[in-house]
Amino acid sequence: MVKNLLLPALLFLIACNAEREFPEITADFCSQIPVWTPPTLTRQLDSLSSQLQTHTGVQVLEEGDEAMISRAWLCAAAERTIDIQYFIFSSDNVGLIASEYLLEAANRGVQVRVIVDDIMVEADADELLALDAHPNLAIRIYNPTANTGKNLPKKLLSMAKGFRDFNQRMHNKTFIVDGRVVITGGRNIADEYFDYDHEYNFRDRDVLLLGKAVGTVQQSFEEFWGSPLSVGVSELLDTAEVKLNTAVKYEYLRQYACNPDNFWPDVRRRIESMPETFRNAMQTGALRWVDSVTFVSDAPGKNDGSEGLGGGGQSTQQLVELIRGAKQSIYIQSPYLIGTATTQQLFAEAVSRGVKIHVLTNSLASTDNLEAFSGYQRERDALLATGASIYEYRPDAAVRRKLMTGSLQKRINFAPVFGLHAKTMVIDDAVAVIGTFNLDPRSANLNTECLAIVHDERISREVRTAIEEDMKPENAWQTTTAFNPDGEAGWWKRVKTWTRRLVPESIL
Repeated sequence: MVKNLLLPALLFLIACNAEREFPEITADFCSQIPVWTPPTLTRQLDSLSSQLQTHTGVQVLEEGDEAMISRAWLCAAAERTIDIQYFIFSSDNVGLIASEYLLEAANRGVQVRVIVDDIMVEADADELLALDAHPNLAIRIYNPTANTGKNLPKKLLSMAKGFRDFNQRMHNKTFIVDGRVVITGGRNIADEYFDYDHEYNFRDRDVLLLGKAVGTVQQSFEEFWGSPLSVGVSELLDTAEVKLNTAVKYEYLRQYACNPDNFWPDVRRRIESMPETFRNAMQTGALRWVDSVTFVSDAPGKNDGSEGLGGGGQSTQQLVELIRGAKQSIYIQSPYLIGTATTQQLFAEAVSRGVKIHVLTNSLASTDNLEAFSGYQRERDALLATGASIYEYRPDAAVRRKLMTGSLQKRINFAPVFGLHAKTMVIDDAVAVIGTFNLDPRSANLNTECLAIVHDERISREVRTAIEEDMKPENAWQTTTAFNPDGEAGWWKRVKTWTRRLVPESIL
C-alpha cells in the first residue's frame, strides 16, 4: 500500500530502504518440487502467426490472482527477453517470488531488463547489486534523486536543488515477454495488487495484449531504457562497500520460492495449467482479437519542464481528446480524483453536449492516500456542479468476494479493506482505456503514464458493466451535494486528512 506518497516533504523518509526479517531457510525445499518445463511462448503462439501480424489479442484481467499467475506463466515460457518497468516492485512475498521467476529466466539465457522508479525502491544495496550482477539480468533506476545510493542529507539536497525534478516519477507499468506479449494496467508488483495482503487489497485492472500493438509498447520501453533518467544500479551504489555473495543471494531466493509456506502448491498448479487456460481463452473468446489497439506513453521526463509543475504530456492530451469526443457516455474509475479547473471544464462541456458522466473514486474510508483525498475534498462540490455523477468506493465492497478468488481466499475466510486502484475509462461503449493515469495533477503533469486504448464495443461494454457493478450500493456510495460518506471513516483519519489541506494541489 502506498501511503503519503505525494507529500514531497516526506518523500525522502517514506522511500528509505526498509529493514526486513526473512524466515530462515532450514531445508532444501526445491528438491521436493517436481521439475516443470512449460511449452515455450513460440510453441503456444505458433497457430496465431497470421493474426499476430494484423490484429491485437486482448484479454482484460480483472482478478488479482489471474493477473499474478499470468505474469508467472509468461516468465516461465519466455525464450528471449523479459522487459519490465514498474513504479513499485516490493520485496514482500509476491515481489520475492517474482524476483525468483526473473532470475530463473535469466539462468535459462533469457535477457531480463528491469526499470523501477527510485521513490519506492525497498531492496538493500547488496540485493540490487547481486541481481544486477547476473550476466543476463540488468536493473536500472528511474530518476534516482530520492532514494537509491543516497543518505538523508543527499536526499534533502536533491529535493532542494530541483523540486520538480525530485517529484517527477515514472508511473508506467509494463511487462513485456519476447516482444510478443505484454501486460499493462494499474497493478504494481506487491502483495496488495494481487489480493495477497491480509489487511488491505486493491480492486485493480490490467490488460493482456499480444500481437500487433506490442511493438509500440516495446518501443516505449526502449526509450525509457536508453534515457539518461534511467541509471544502472552499479552506477548509483558504492560496490566497494558491498560484499557480494551472489550464490548465497540466488540460493536464498530459490529456496524461498520453493518453500510451500511461501509459494503454495495450489498456486504452482494453477501456473502450470496456464497453457491450457490460454488455449481455452482463445477458444471461448475470453481473449478477443481487435483491429485497433493504441498504446500511448509519455516520454521519459514527461515534458520539458518549461511550465514548472504543469506542462502535460502525451497521455494527458490523449485523454482530453477522448473526453472531448464523447457523444453519449463516459465511465471512469480513478482511485485519486482531484478536479482541477481543466477537469471541471471538460466535464461541464461534455454534460452540456448531453454526455452522461459516471465517476467512481475512493471514499475516505477506502483510500490509501490522504493527500490525494484531501485534494478531492476541496473540489468535490465543484465536480458535482458540472453534472457528473460521483460514487465513492466502500472499504467493505461486497464485490471483493467475487474478485478475490485466489488461493488465499480459499484457505481463510478474511475480509481485508478493499480500495480502488483501477485506472479505467469507457467512452460511448466503444472505446476502453486501461492504464496508469489517475485523474489528478500529478498524473497530468509530473508522472510519466501509459494507456492501452482498445477500440472494441464488446470489450468496452464488458469493462463498463464491471464499473457499473462497482458502483452498486453494496460496493459504493453515491455522493451528492447533500451527502458524502466521509463520516464512515474513523475520526483520526478525518483529522489527518484535514491536516493535508496545506499540500498544494499541483503536486497531488
